[in-house]
Amino acid sequence: MSDSPVKTALITGIGGQDGAYLARYLLGKGYRVIGTSRDARAKALPSLDRLGIAEQVAVISMMPQDFKSTLASVDEVRPDEIYHLAGQSSVGASFERPAETVESVALGTLNLLESVRQLRLPARLFHASSGECFGNTGGMPADERTPFAPASPYGVAKAAAHMLARNYREAYGLFVASGLLFNHESPLRPGRFVTQKIVQGAMRIAHGSREVLSLGALTIVRDWGWAPEYVEAMWHVLQADQADDFIIATGEPHSLEDFVAQAFAYFGLEWRKHVRFEEGLVRPNEIPWSHGNPAKAEALLGWRARNRMREVVKLLCEDALQAHNQAL
Repeated sequence: MSDSPVKTALITGIGGQDGAYLARYLLGKGYRVIGTSRDARAKALPSLDRLGIAEQVAVISMMPQDFKSTLASVDEVRPDEIYHLAGQSSVGASFERPAETVESVALGTLNLLESVRQLRLPARLFHASSGECFGNTGGMPADERTPFAPASPYGVAKAAAHMLARNYREAYGLFVASGLLFNHESPLRPGRFVTQKIVQGAMRIAHGSREVLSLGALTIVRDWGWAPEYVEAMWHVLQADQADDFIIATGEPHSLEDFVAQAFAYFGLEWRKHVRFEEGLVRPNEIPWSHGNPAKAEALLGWRARNRMREVVKLLCEDALQAHNQAL
């Protein structure tokens, strides 16, 4: 048995997809894990329940948009590592709720950074940045030197938060590192996300539904990875000797049409018979191409994505089918 002291990790946004998988990963490494919720007493966290770890995680109340709340929570926990994952996370929803998105993402990040600075904590802080900061990468993979050109309120908010994290690292010497996360999926992804919409729709049709699945632009290209692997990258980022920024991606681009075809093929269906294009589902200022170059993360952190789009689709479909069969 190791005599090393137990590390405490604070995860903001622990109820989301990444927060839940990260909590499970850190528990497996022997961490004491504490998560934040807007109201720890009232809000259920089904993702933690689904992973079977709800009883192993402490949850405290914190409102990231409120500085006093954030300061008090960080002071109460005084963690060794902070993983900042909280904030409105839907690109599509950011066009409908831009003020909420900017406030939750940018101001929430600023309040957390300022709390660490004022408390003079030696904590290492991981900031969940986003591939959306780059906007359209124009058929080429973005790397850490690619200029930002966000194309949505969510992307703008994430770009602002990313620059704040870098500013606090350079101006105050805080150990603040950002992972520029490209699309990553899992069974914990909410149904409002297009990947779950596709997988669940294909499964229903395969089991007799006569519905036609309506989707927006199928030509868009994305870099899809597997969320449980991406939280491993977060941990590796904070174990580096120096705080830095890293692209977290597979490096493999695929169109949404490819994703749809793979999902329907899993259930033995020809997708063109069951899918239609709907103009109203195309986002304003849709990004035609977005993928990343994770070479730096592999070289300096030893992290590399194991599952690419085809494996991700298979894993999602297997889980959806299993859940369907269990519900019968």
